Amino acid sequence: MRTYCREFPAVFTTAQESTIVDDSGQRYLDFFSGAGALNYGHNNRRMKRALLDYIEQDGISHSLDFATEAKERFLERLRSVILEPRGMDYRVQFTGPTGADAVEAALKLARKVTGRLTVAHFVNSYHGMTLGALAVTSNESKRSAASVPLQYAMSLPFDGDLGAGADSLAEFEFLLRNESSGREIPAAVIVETVQAEGGVRVASDSWLRRLAYLAKRYEFLLIVDDIQVGCGRTGSFFSFESAGLMPDLICLSKSIGGYGLPMSIVLIKPELDIWNAGEHTGTFRGNNLAFVTAAEALGYWETPAFSQEIHAKAQLLRTLCEEISAATDSRIEWRGRGLIQGLAFENGAIARRVSNLTFERGAIAETCGPNGEVLKLIPPLTIAEAELREGMARIGGAIRAAGADRVAGATK
Repeated sequence: MRTYCREFPAVFTTAQESTIVDDSGQRYLDFFSGAGALNYGHNNRRMKRALLDYIEQDGISHSLDFATEAKERFLERLRSVILEPRGMDYRVQFTGPTGADAVEAALKLARKVTGRLTVAHFVNSYHGMTLGALAVTSNESKRSAASVPLQYAMSLPFDGDLGAGADSLAEFEFLLRNESSGREIPAAVIVETVQAEGGVRVASDSWLRRLAYLAKRYEFLLIVDDIQVGCGRTGSFFSFESAGLMPDLICLSKSIGGYGLPMSIVLIKPELDIWNAGEHTGTFRGNNLAFVTAAEALGYWETPAFSQEIHAKAQLLRTLCEEISAATDSRIEWRGRGLIQGLAFENGAIARRVSNLTFERGAIAETCGPNGEVLKLIPPLTIAEAELREGMARIGGAIRAAGADRVAGATK
């Protein structure tokens, strides 16, 4: 069951912003960010102060779905800072604190609204490890652990899967419009605008708009899973903003809590909120400590400055990636958007070697993709430019060392 502690064998003790320290005093630059749960860095000072103040005042910590002051403040901030400026009208459902539970809630609601069973998803998608979320996850190694049939899902090719210039949604549209196709119109389609675990594969805005058009034309719901690439990871608060989408349901978790505290929500268009009381519930859907830090995190989005900083850092990160690729191995492919970027290698063995050597050099970056062939780079959005450069220098050194090892092995 253990994964990350095997890949990064150290006992970590403290962390601040973009740096983690182990029990020997070794410092690591973090290009992992808690798998996307720490967009604002470790122990963010603003959020830590707000959290400590709240605890010292004996603020409510656990509340199920009771009304609390902390929840009210978060909802008011979400509406005034994020939703209203974007012309978005959504209701907020607090689910259990994992991203998978937000996905489960969205799938259940889509089926309840439409009366249909099937949910469409995409090749190389990842939506969680519970059975419903796993049914719309494509990774075979994860699916095989279910040990039961994963039903009521249909897999579709993602943008670019059929080659450059090919329309990967053409077959889907053919099935939708042909009443004799033998395939029912789905209850929903669930999509990641950037497939993070799937290998940092980016959907184009035009492809996303076409998908949204099909959902509207054939009256099924569009669910955007923004759990890993939302909350600013692509430069805008929601990853779909540049495409001009207004999804029917939006799943958020990971960095919505700001501080790494468990929290998960579904944004629901008002006309789709047909839940009866208690139809999707959970003991830990009222994490008030996360409400406090989440409300504080939204302060970063009160002006365009933070988004502009992310875009500038993203351009720098891409430039550094391209320089490494050009200087080391032309077979390394850059991928990404915003501050989720990846370097795709020939195979998973090379990528894992690079990740291991990166760790030895004092930086943390995990692998992803169908065969673990992509080194995924997701530093905190608040990382300093000098740290970004230093981290990439360490990664570049690891890539050169991995290449030297491979050449030496071939010579032998």
